[in-house]
Amino acid sequence: MSNTTTHSSILTWKQADDDVHVATRDGEFAGFVELDADGHVVRDNHGAELGSFATLADARHALEGSTQRRPRSFVQTLRGHLSRTGV
Repeated sequence: MSNTTTHSSILTWKQADDDVHVATRDGEFAGFVELDADGHVVRDNHGAELGSFATLADARHALEGSTQRRPRSFVQTLRGHLSRTGV
């Protein structure tokens, strides 16, 4: 098994509000771009700020470059399962 990261599909963008654009990949939340006084602020799927950009296109490109698929560890998989089952 390879540990390299690859894009399994492109991001799908939807405008959620006048100043918010949301991205998904394979049906899962990938992050969003929000317009504020500093420009187009990009946040990843965990809410971490990736930067502020002058244009929406630049902001989208920054998110696309940061959302490469990474294999989930056993611990991440177990935590996700336990949180869904309420254990």
